[in-house]
Amino acid sequence: MRAVLRSSVFPGFLFVFLAAPAPAQEAQPAADEVRRLEAEIAALREDFAGRLAALEAKLAALEAPAPTPAEVTPSPAPPEAPQPVAPAQAAPAPTVATPPLGSKVFNPDIAVIGNFLGAAGENDSPDAPPSLQMEEAEASFQAIVDPYARADFFLTFGPEEVGIEEGFVTFPTVPGGLLVKIGKMRDAFGKVNAMHAHMLPWTDRPLVVGNLVGGEEGLADSGVSVSRLIPNRFLFLEATGQVYQGSSEIFAAPKRSDLAYVGHLRAYRDLGESSNIDLGGSFAYGHNGATDDTTTRLWGADLTFRWRPLRRAIYRRFLARTELVWSRREGEEAAASSFGWYGSAEYQFARRWFLGARYDWSERAFDPSLEDKGGSLLLTWWPSEFSQIRGQFRRTEFADGQTANELLFQFLFSIGAHGAHPF
Repeated sequence: MRAVLRSSVFPGFLFVFLAAPAPAQEAQPAADEVRRLEAEIAALREDFAGRLAALEAKLAALEAPAPTPAEVTPSPAPPEAPQPVAPAQAAPAPTVATPPLGSKVFNPDIAVIGNFLGAAGENDSPDAPPSLQMEEAEASFQAIVDPYARADFFLTFGPEEVGIEEGFVTFPTVPGGLLVKIGKMRDAFGKVNAMHAHMLPWTDRPLVVGNLVGGEEGLADSGVSVSRLIPNRFLFLEATGQVYQGSSEIFAAPKRSDLAYVGHLRAYRDLGESSNIDLGGSFAYGHNGATDDTTTRLWGADLTFRWRPLRRAIYRRFLARTELVWSRREGEEAAASSFGWYGSAEYQFARRWFLGARYDWSERAFDPSLEDKGGSLLLTWWPSEFSQIRGQFRRTEFADGQTANELLFQFLFSIGAHGAHPF
């Protein structure tokens, strides 16, 4: 009943409104504008119909079976699309210049990231950073190879060396739901080992990474990685298996057959619309070069909690992370079992400002009786998404009795299109 009344009342109201007297100087322009719009619509309809007919003719010609040489006969030209007759008052349709289809086929996404580091304070250890240095410049080249593969290259330029941090090809469409990577990669052991220097939330890596996982270079080697999602109703679950040459900061390969193996299991689950939790377990095995048969085993566990409210996502966020590592290194006489961990937290209190803290504790891989520990406070400012400035006060108590109190500051800046890193 309501719909009937609405349909009957509205035409009557429209009739009264149109029937109302209007000034003579306004009636004639309005009528001309209506006629002009009607003419433009008619022209567009004719143009669309002509273009559609031409495309259908071309498609039919492409789909037709190719005749044999004996049957080849001249084919009539396809009918031309009818040319629309533009009315006198119709404005010409705007044309948009489009770049050639293959303009980016041979041009990968290129980016360069600079990492400048400075240090002040007391630190007598041999690994103390210099007062000022360009710690690293990373150049990335990323592109789609073909419908079946993608390539990523990351080159590092340091004060003393130039090398390939990572360079691999990814095959995302392998049968069985597998994701395969081939090349040089950072091992999927824990969280921090897989991060590039500019992705760290600190100016340095935790003590446990330096003592047990190889430091800045860490576990990175040439090999093959295979990953697969494990479907279930409860959480995101991913399993990764990797085989490497066996030559890294932790492993050594006296023989060609002395490969290194890495396994990683990651579980992720949303706790609500603003928070999630990420849990991982890792294992690495390989020869260490002390003798022909000695090996090193690493076990790791990592836990990450994230909170980011949707309504204030650009102003507030919180991230807490911890990582634990166990190491068993065989030597010429006995095996050394060591343990280390770190815990960190970072809170965004304004749109471009972050406050963080970290605690470190770790034994040394060759001598578990030696323990290093320390803590850090950090303040980070993001002028934009292409740069950041970070200050870090770090206090470290080394196993030999030395204590270092340092103020570290970092400038990160990037140019170009740098692809996103794993979440």
